Amino acid sequence: MAQRIAKNWKPAAIYTSSLQRCVVTGGCIAKACGVGTATLDGLMDIDYGAGQMRIQDEIKAEAPELFQHWRATPQRMRFPGGESLQDLVARTADVLRLGLERHAEETAVLVGHDSVNRAPLLQLLDQPLSAYWRIAQSPRRLNEVDIGPGGVRVERVNDTSHLDRP
Repeated sequence: MAQRIAKNWKPAAIYTSSLQRCVVTGGCIAKACGVGTATLDGLMDIDYGAGQMRIQDEIKAEAPELFQHWRATPQRMRFPGGESLQDLVARTADVLRLGLERHAEETAVLVGHDSVNRAPLLQLLDQPLSAYWRIAQSPRRLNEVDIGPGGVRVERVNDTSHLDRP
């Protein structure tokens, strides 16, 4: 992935969540591109409150109604002690604005989590929050969005063409 980004995009900056998996991934990309990295709080995963750092199967078993609510109507819930999608959208909108202010004529790479990736895609595609689960976001996948004077163009979503296949 790092080589593909370095070759095709030549980014001016790499921004990551401060969680280790994103910092490591961002560091690999930055090394391949010869640029630095910076962490941004706005790229942190959604705050799952009491469910933070737990696997989905545990939450599904312990709080099946909450889990079902999250899967069926994510736009109408807040995690107990955590965030709502509206909170996440506000954070990621701030990240997009910051990126556009700093890199209006350049490419910037954002390394985040599936929820963090979905939120700006929903905004850029003018989709409602209820469409959250319609956008596939898997680990090690690329999204490519061009934001310029002519508007927004989503080039790739959840792209895997850089991954080795047997």
